[in-house]
Amino acid sequence: MTWLALAGLVSADASVPADSPLGQLVAERPVSTATTLPRLPVLFGLALENDSDLQSQRYQVKATEEQVDMAWSQLKPQVSVSGGYTYQESDNYYTDNPDYDPANDFVDTDYEARYAGQTKDAFWQLSLSQPLFSVERWRGVDKAESQVEAAQLQLALGESELAMAVVEAYLDALLASRQTGLLESKRESLELQHRQASRAYELGVGDRLNVLEAQARLDQTISDRILAENQLEDALGELERLTGTRPAFGQILGDLQAVELPGIEGSIDDWLSRSNDNLEVLLADRQLQVARADTSARRGGYYPELSLNVSYSDRDSNDPYRESRDGRASVQLEMPIYRGGYTSANVSQGEYSTLSSESALMNARRIAGQQVRQSFRNIEGHRRRLDALGRSIDSSRLFLAAAEKGEQLGLRDLVDVLDARADLYDLRIQYVQTVRDYLFERLKLEVAVGDLGTDDLVRTMITLQALVRPAQVQG
Repeated sequence: MTWLALAGLVSADASVPADSPLGQLVAERPVSTATTLPRLPVLFGLALENDSDLQSQRYQVKATEEQVDMAWSQLKPQVSVSGGYTYQESDNYYTDNPDYDPANDFVDTDYEARYAGQTKDAFWQLSLSQPLFSVERWRGVDKAESQVEAAQLQLALGESELAMAVVEAYLDALLASRQTGLLESKRESLELQHRQASRAYELGVGDRLNVLEAQARLDQTISDRILAENQLEDALGELERLTGTRPAFGQILGDLQAVELPGIEGSIDDWLSRSNDNLEVLLADRQLQVARADTSARRGGYYPELSLNVSYSDRDSNDPYRESRDGRASVQLEMPIYRGGYTSANVSQGEYSTLSSESALMNARRIAGQQVRQSFRNIEGHRRRLDALGRSIDSSRLFLAAAEKGEQLGLRDLVDVLDARADLYDLRIQYVQTVRDYLFERLKLEVAVGDLGTDDLVRTMITLQALVRPAQVQG
């Protein structure tokens, strides 16, 4: 099943209840509010309709499907009709006869056209040819059917690659938007701290070092925010190119503790056993079948061909001796003996193409297995890092509260507060970045086993939705 069929889930899916989280996410349009995100499955549906390269591949599949009918046509009767008109002037025995006199009543009028040397013929012919035995033509049907399957797999692979391109641009836009929001909050906080440090210094109760530290942190945050805005524009531009629409993401970051990541069922060996379903592996396998079928069809050139030929012709002429009505039936056997070495070279070419396809299949299997191992390893690493970042965020939040309290009591200075606040913002940004990497690797794992579908995009949306839910505790 191609992504075109799976994309039907974007608008409606009988297997997903309308009142379930999946059904709600699928049914809504790609809009966002302060607490929602653009719908990833819907954006992918738009990308399927918008991508001109995929449209070209769809037409290519249709064109390839015609190959089957063309191959079958070589095994079916071939019927043709032909006709023509001929005017001929000639010098022959009759035209050179001196005894011929048109006024002589004793001259046979049937010879008049011949004595004049001018004949006018009108003719038509109906022909039918039916192959009775042809190895090359029969094997050509198998080749055409394999080519259609290969073209369909190529389309499915293109749709899968488009899905991952949309996912990557979507996750990049989401990350950049959250970075922008966090950095804006950080900037506002640093501006307040800078004003407080400046006022304290002007009153003679503060340290100029605190003012300079606050200014440096503020300038760095402004620079980081500009960079995040540029990254957001790049990601949104890529989404607009892919989908034809420019979604809005907002900037609110929700409660990170509410994020529930999709897990991995089964061991790495279970996933490796499924790597043969990788679309690139399936495509390489089908291309191997095409090469084998092509080679088999080429070998058919060594076999004889037997055909039945039937024809009927009718000729009308001003020379009655040229008039005729003929019916003809024949069985024709054609045995190739020598074609200058063409057949053997043609077969050798097909055999080398088969060997090339076998090597390509082996390589595709190795790459698919490596993709499974790499994604599986990265997912486990990202999960452990998220656990560590979660604990670090909790610790940083407590440390920030303690630093602010210590500053109020005169036990700590402003630099400690700025450090604690910067660390907390940086940790939250790292957490969102790691969530992004985890989800992307999780989808890459599905791609590696050829099991990426719209349901995976919907589940990814459910995870991402937690990033914009109101946080219970703000850092």
